[in-house]
Amino acid sequence: MLRTIDLRGTRPTPTELLALVPRADTDVSVALDRARKIIDEVREHGEHALLGQSERFDGVRPDAVRVPAEALQEALDALDPEVRTAIESTIARVRIASAAQVPAPEISVLGDGAIVEQRWQPVSRVGLYIPGGKAVYPSSVVMNVVPAQVAGVRSIALASPSQADHGGRVHPTIAAAAALLGIDEVYAMGGAGAIGAFAYGVPGIGLEPVQRVTGPGNVYVAAAKRLVSGVTGIDAEAGPTDILVIADDAADADFVAADLVSQAEHDELAAAVLVTDSPRLADAVLARIAARAAATKHADRVREALTGPQSAVVLVDDLEQAARFTDAFGPEHLEIQVQDPDAVLANISNAGAIFIGPYSPVSLGDYAAGSNHVLPTGGTARYVSGLSAATFLRPQQIVRYDERALREVAPVVAAFSREEDLPAHGEAVEARFAHEG
Repeated sequence: MLRTIDLRGTRPTPTELLALVPRADTDVSVALDRARKIIDEVREHGEHALLGQSERFDGVRPDAVRVPAEALQEALDALDPEVRTAIESTIARVRIASAAQVPAPEISVLGDGAIVEQRWQPVSRVGLYIPGGKAVYPSSVVMNVVPAQVAGVRSIALASPSQADHGGRVHPTIAAAAALLGIDEVYAMGGAGAIGAFAYGVPGIGLEPVQRVTGPGNVYVAAAKRLVSGVTGIDAEAGPTDILVIADDAADADFVAADLVSQAEHDELAAAVLVTDSPRLADAVLARIAARAAATKHADRVREALTGPQSAVVLVDDLEQAARFTDAFGPEHLEIQVQDPDAVLANISNAGAIFIGPYSPVSLGDYAAGSNHVLPTGGTARYVSGLSAATFLRPQQIVRYDERALREVAPVVAAFSREEDLPAHGEAVEARFAHEG
């Protein structure tokens, strides 16, 4: 079902490895023109445009874009107790893990009277996007809201597409999760229009512009994020999910197959990749994938994902080569199921989240591990991190020099000022000591 890429006996360069990694045939740039038109509609026509977009794209026209506070509470009251317990458990775990992502303030003393303070200041307002196409994602509500709250963000707005099955409002489980987290500013809007509304605001419904937009979505959401990135901050241009498993002969083939299938059920463009130095394991995994893919609920979706160009079995000579290939791929989710996982981990730099051992599957991270599941996709883990409390923080340096400390470094300022032909820079320091002349 998965194609095979055989790297045994070869030593590709980093550039060659980048060309070899399997990728889905997607390009955010092809959606830019359409996303721009959708955003422009929202900027010009506000709520009317958002309602029309819901009707066109989601098949339902809501009574209003903003979800009433009483509807959020009603959804929470009606929430299945088992689901509520699961959400509350994940909130607690993610809150603990997110707290570790907030750097402590630091003070650097560079000399008598010369101090530079480092503080991490939260943005004041964020817009969090929760997709609502093929599935409902209350877990994504938790993964977006909790880090923002831990970071100290004071104003949080949340958007999710209108649901035809629920009278044009957001899915009730999404509404309930928001209410459970104390979020009362929720909008039934989706896609590029929602991103544009967050970035530019919609005065008619009291939606003020945000300083940062986060959350996963389809190619139009990714395109919209690119378009508004000069107006507001974004987390990343999220695309289809991916999983890469490094496994050796000691791995359980059925565990590996189950994990690859679990991510393939997200989307037809989801990537599932096995990298192994064991042809025997590769054959066993392929056999188990065939059985599991045929038996799972979303068999057609899984089959399309696993037979697409983005999915593959990669055969390597050894685990060192496996690590090199993995760094080139830059997986969103990396599982390491080998006899000595720490030895492999030592050679890995590029991954969104890393799951070690046979009892740390990616689905654990999706829901209950305490780690965040909003992660860089499409190879962007090579230069982008996953969502965290730090996403909502800005480092700021506070400089405190007294007269004596400034006098000490005045010659340094003067030297740079002359060399860069910016004499007023040096004069600004000299002015403070002119009375001494």
